[in-house]
Amino acid sequence: MRDMGRKIVLAIALMAMGGLGGWAQKSVEVSSPDGRINVTIKTDKLGFLSYAIKVGEEDFLLESPLGLTANNGDFRSSMTITGSESKVVKRDFKQTRIKHSEVHYEANEVTVHTENVDKIPFDIQFAVTNTDVAFRYYMPKSGETGSTRIYNEFSGFRFPDATTTFMCPQSDAMVGWKRTKPSYEEEYVADAPLKAHSQFNHGFTFPCLFHLPNDNWALVSETGVDSRYCASHLSNNLNGVFLVEFPMPAENNGNGTVEPAFALPGATPWRTITLGNTLKPIVESTITWALVDPVYETENDYKMGKGTWSWILWQDESINYDDQVKYIDLAAAMNFQYVLIDNWWDTNIGREKVADLIKYAHSKGVDVFLWYSSSGYWNDIVQGPISCMDRAIVRKREMRWMKSLGVKGIKVDFFGGDKQETIRLYEDILSDADDNGLMVIFHGCTIPRGWERMYPNYVGSEAVLASENLIFDQHHCDEEGFRTTLYPFVRNAIGSMEYGGCFLNKRMHKSNNAGNYRKTSDVFQLSSCILFQNAIQNFAIAPNNLEDAPKECLDFLREVPTEWDETRLIDGYPGKYIVMARRSGERWYVAVTNGEKTEREVTINVEDIFGKGVQVEMLSDTKEGGVVKSMPKVKKGTLKLTIGGEKAVVLKGK
Repeated sequence: MRDMGRKIVLAIALMAMGGLGGWAQKSVEVSSPDGRINVTIKTDKLGFLSYAIKVGEEDFLLESPLGLTANNGDFRSSMTITGSESKVVKRDFKQTRIKHSEVHYEANEVTVHTENVDKIPFDIQFAVTNTDVAFRYYMPKSGETGSTRIYNEFSGFRFPDATTTFMCPQSDAMVGWKRTKPSYEEEYVADAPLKAHSQFNHGFTFPCLFHLPNDNWALVSETGVDSRYCASHLSNNLNGVFLVEFPMPAENNGNGTVEPAFALPGATPWRTITLGNTLKPIVESTITWALVDPVYETENDYKMGKGTWSWILWQDESINYDDQVKYIDLAAAMNFQYVLIDNWWDTNIGREKVADLIKYAHSKGVDVFLWYSSSGYWNDIVQGPISCMDRAIVRKREMRWMKSLGVKGIKVDFFGGDKQETIRLYEDILSDADDNGLMVIFHGCTIPRGWERMYPNYVGSEAVLASENLIFDQHHCDEEGFRTTLYPFVRNAIGSMEYGGCFLNKRMHKSNNAGNYRKTSDVFQLSSCILFQNAIQNFAIAPNNLEDAPKECLDFLREVPTEWDETRLIDGYPGKYIVMARRSGERWYVAVTNGEKTEREVTINVEDIFGKGVQVEMLSDTKEGGVVKSMPKVKKGTLKLTIGGEKAVVLKGK
């Protein structure tokens, strides 16, 4: 009934948006600083709120609904625009752990003041940069009412009919491994028709990429989600519109309300739309972080870097003292900063022996991350440690114990969904961890929504069909090329992505002669270190790789950064190929990666990236399966390359 009611209201709103004549409409406009993007916010004859976006003369977003319903009023129809306030906002700040270390934000912002039929005020805030449009709702305190519970949002996105999509379906709740879904780990569908329904009929997870007519692009997501709201996703296409959807009732094993609530005055998270005539703004945008502020300050100096972890190839059986020593030694040999000790360490190794293991790691110059289950009443996970992160008293005691041993971070796994109480758990874990000098990685989880800026000890989230799936099924190895060249345009475009890749084993097994076959080349694997942004990278290399992997690969992994000062998209198409450049200090790294199974010709303007006269070093695959380092010939500032199927070239220079 809830969905049916939304559809009826939406149908009425869309009919009204056509301009049925009669009463005049009231509207407010706001443009980007360069004047290219124009947003119109208006009410129609029935008082329905809507907005539309033009870039130049082209319609990027057709009239789309705005508004919500709450326990203190209906703010979707019979609305009146009572005024507006505009301002120019400029903000420059430094930010670690994202794709640009310096963010320069300039936007024209407008607050549209409205009121409903009961004269209750309701504001809509829009921010428009030269590449992005963002909006949220702000509810002032009115009378004695001090809080609100949001029943439904009617925030919508209506794209031209010829648009295609690149989206990840929202899974069923309480299914999958130990009933741990949803966890943002379904398979993206590329270039799907605009009206195609989600595989599981629950809509689509953020971010959602849209390929518009005339080769235009739009990426829709959200940012600024914290303990004061739930996380959202997009509905199926309803009468041509995608609506913001709250979590499914079955999430968290049915516990907790679907509807978020907050104190007044208060605001919803920002919904973001990044727009481009090319894909560059999609990949390079910093709107996710520019709209939020730190939630708390830290006294800790967190160090990013690289790590090893045994579980990805050696699986559960490797969580023993002797195998962890081997991976600590591997980290030391590779000059990595960290080792991640995964699930079952509390029983398979024991707390006393783990303390000894941490001492051994420190003696080798390696710091430790420990795995934990998020635990609680929302799944059937038995991998330990369990029941440590979901209760404040136990969690704080556990974190004090880790601090006493010099543990530097935790990986927390298997969350229950996107309800407000789950978002509150994320925030509580981060806050308590910072009190004890611990960094946090989330797995089996939701996407980050501005969290690198909001939480100083947040490192990254999985929230994608990640590297572990290559172990589980050959199908995922077969799809690795497609996914590697897709994720920078979608999932990794809006936040850190803890993928855990870069395999140098040819087979997905400890022995390297059993298990699934890796289809991609060694340099393809190296290119993922550039393509996938996460400030701590736990690579999938194994101790045997010190002997059987090309020296050029090991040398590259020792030197490649995990923090970047600048990111540029040079060329590419989602799921087919990508040319991406990232800069750390004065050195540029470029990944030229072909995700398809056939050869691709690529021409790069080297001078645009490296400057004139810079000698460029190239790593490429040999026909015999090895890796060769060379200094390619650059003619008239350009480099022409032939990239084999599921292969790559990596360039570096300064």
